[in-house]
Amino acid sequence: MAIKKSELYSSLWSSCDEPRGGMDASQYKDYVLVMLFVKYVSDKYAGQKYAPVEIPPGASFQDMLALKGKTDIGDQINKKIIAPLKKAAGLSEVPDFNDANKLGSGKEMVERLTNLIAIFENPALDFSRNRAEGDDMLGDAYEYLMRHFATESGKSKGQFYTPAEVSRIMAKIIGIGGAGTTNNTTVYDPTCGSGSLLLKVGAEATAKVTLYGQEKDAATSGLARMNMILHDNPGALIMQGNTLADPKFKDGEALKSFDYVVANPPFSDKRWSTGFDPLHDPYERFQTFGAPPAKQGDYAYLLHIVRSLKSTGKGACIL
Repeated sequence: MAIKKSELYSSLWSSCDEPRGGMDASQYKDYVLVMLFVKYVSDKYAGQKYAPVEIPPGASFQDMLALKGKTDIGDQINKKIIAPLKKAAGLSEVPDFNDANKLGSGKEMVERLTNLIAIFENPALDFSRNRAEGDDMLGDAYEYLMRHFATESGKSKGQFYTPAEVSRIMAKIIGIGGAGTTNNTTVYDPTCGSGSLLLKVGAEATAKVTLYGQEKDAATSGLARMNMILHDNPGALIMQGNTLADPKFKDGEALKSFDYVVANPPFSDKRWSTGFDPLHDPYERFQTFGAPPAKQGDYAYLLHIVRSLKSTGKGACIL
């Protein structure tokens, strides 16, 4: 039996309507999406050996239910649920469920987190039974929520959600769908955000290609890792860090090269050279075509893409 989309979206919208306290939309979405992730991996993989994510004993959504109403609910969620799952799923960073500045203190935090857990307690949201409509339904719901919050909050920390339609056009432009791809074909997004662009391009390929992504913001890189798992890409490699100053994917001392590179980088990044000297770049990204203007970083990301492509590779970048 499959989960009805109407039930899923109704529950997610209920979580959106939950009072946020001092948080804006971009911050609140992180808590909602983490809760969705915990519920999904618990239903799908708890008790299974060799699952893509092995759920540690005591760290499932069912264990989270026992924390409802407890005075130290935020601290207990962090220690008993989030910390073990973070390690098991390879997450770099997740929101702090004991942050009084965002969730309120005392009774306010207890009620807010208890109510949020209760929304996902809906018996209709049993992801272990999600068969007929496929796992992508949940992944799409996850992205739908991210788009909703991105639209509501505008931009946050220079991050922009790449619409699915734009992602699909980029996949068509680079021609990955008509190429002879294999599991060894590599796709890289140096500014991957929540991973939606990377996933859409990977989905266009005829084979299950290998995905690589780097994201500067720690919380967003954690969401990207969750997004990969929800879209049945647990093997995707998501790294956290500043791509220009500290690129994580390398072959020895040189940049790793990929078959396909796609990106929707920050527009007019005025601090693009923070942390390194472009004139003495160890990866020689600016040696051939010259360094970008000091306060216009668009060109820097383009040159990083050029340097990260194989000689037969193809790339697409939104500028």
